[in-house]
Amino acid sequence: MYEKIVEINDRFSAKMIEHQSQDENSKYYGGIINRLTGVASPSHGNTPRVIAAWVASIVNSDSTFFHNKELANRLVGATEYMLANQHSDGTISLGSTNYHSPPDTGFVVVGLSQVHQVLTMYEWEQLRDIKSNIKLFLERSIPALLTGGCHTPNHRWVITAALSFLYQNFSNKELLKRAEEWLAEGLDYTEDGEWTERSNGIYNAVNNVMLYHTARNLNRPELLEPVRKNLDLMQYLIHPSGEVVTDYSGRQDFGTTSNLSNYYLIYRLMAQYDHNPTFAYMADLALEKMAEPSSVDNNAMIGHLLFPFIREETIERSNIPNEYVKVINQTHPRNTYLQKLENAQSYREVLHSSPHLAFGSPIVRYKKENTSVTIMTNTPSILSLRHGEVRLLGIKISTAFSPGVVFFDEYQEIHGGYRLKKVLEKGYNGPIPAEHLSELEKVEENRNPWYLLPHHHRPMTHLQKHELTVDVFPGERSWDIHFTSDAHEEIFTQVTFILGKEGELVGEHLKAGSNPNQSFLTEGSVHYQSGNDSITISDGAYEHWKEVLRDDEHSTDCKHVSVNLMTPIDRWFKLTLS
Repeated sequence: MYEKIVEINDRFSAKMIEHQSQDENSKYYGGIINRLTGVASPSHGNTPRVIAAWVASIVNSDSTFFHNKELANRLVGATEYMLANQHSDGTISLGSTNYHSPPDTGFVVVGLSQVHQVLTMYEWEQLRDIKSNIKLFLERSIPALLTGGCHTPNHRWVITAALSFLYQNFSNKELLKRAEEWLAEGLDYTEDGEWTERSNGIYNAVNNVMLYHTARNLNRPELLEPVRKNLDLMQYLIHPSGEVVTDYSGRQDFGTTSNLSNYYLIYRLMAQYDHNPTFAYMADLALEKMAEPSSVDNNAMIGHLLFPFIREETIERSNIPNEYVKVINQTHPRNTYLQKLENAQSYREVLHSSPHLAFGSPIVRYKKENTSVTIMTNTPSILSLRHGEVRLLGIKISTAFSPGVVFFDEYQEIHGGYRLKKVLEKGYNGPIPAEHLSELEKVEENRNPWYLLPHHHRPMTHLQKHELTVDVFPGERSWDIHFTSDAHEEIFTQVTFILGKEGELVGEHLKAGSNPNQSFLTEGSVHYQSGNDSITISDGAYEHWKEVLRDDEHSTDCKHVSVNLMTPIDRWFKLTLS
């Protein structure tokens, strides 16, 4: 395991040499040029990421770059680039967004703090300037971390971890005080171990490793409890291929192809801390998928050097279950929390982020042999399925009532299956009562711009409700889906099956749409083949001719098979697996 980490880090270190700017007249001199953007960046996934890999190679006697003077000179240039691109307020900018960003500075501080600790473990004259530059960068960041805020839930724990490292290095009690202010907000996880952002592809791993460092640096072992729970939960959130379930994420990993590699270091650390054989097994799975080092804050080779105890192979492995039905957040009191929002407006004031109201929504995970299914609430898709090489990425239901994609928010278990339900509401706004109009400060007599009116005082008229229900019934080789609506008539509805672009569609009753990635199943069934595996979807209908309903859109990177329905609806679909 250790040997593979060394090999991965060395291979990446060699590759990145050619990406460093050597043009002394360039503002990017010493930085690592991103081949997608053509520019260098001081953010955690760019130049600092390479600094971590190079340092891990140059100090490690098992590396082919051990005490490599050329790499040492390049490291001096990279660390000087970081100092040149640190703003006067101590922050760095992400580049793609987030300018003068405390949380993005926090990611870098967490990573470079570990790099600096590794550097202090080794005596070699060539390391002196590298060490000095990194320490100066960290010291300059203190004002930004002492005063800086965040955007997203995970940013809080990134900043807290950064503060804990700076406190460890500089003994400034104001840093500890600021860390305690963030921690006083309370940790945002469910009893089953799900974090607010429901981001299995990215931010779970971020939260976990950041709280590990905070717990260690501040001697707060209780902070490891949500880490433990999330790592345990993740064994139920991977497909047989090793792909991580991202079909209901609240962040940018939604629907992307991700693996466990970012979890490697935290699984190794917690496996040793808890002597946990399941965590040790999951670390092995994560390493299998690792092709390159993660960002600066989560570098596996730095982790092995800083925490040499994780090299020990004394923990036996415990396999994760291959067959299960796991209901996540079944007992989470989500509705109780949401009721507290009825008279609160605070969540409307979350700037540049989201209130993440889907937090704690029930999820059903099913896995048997090479079939892996996710049934979801409060997300654009109700179900995703993997069967061998077949990828049914999602099933979404769109309606003209709201309009747009329906997010089903009610869940219950029924005999032999699961029920999802949604009651949509749409009404009309009456005139604003006179007593509220009298409060307006008029610019001109009898003239008021629409946007200045107190719309929240308008009474609701002609409120309409539309109820949709989906029942899902698992089977040995087929899954049945029963879709029903209330008695409302003539509401345009569309059910779309979203499939991986790599497969082939065959069906006698497939009608091509104007979008080359969309077809319509007008009746009967369609066969989707990928590799040696397949799925048959039936039955189709073509009760209206709309291709995409308003406020919906279809990805250009997938294949879509749509079934067009008009309410009232009482229709069965069958998914038959090869």
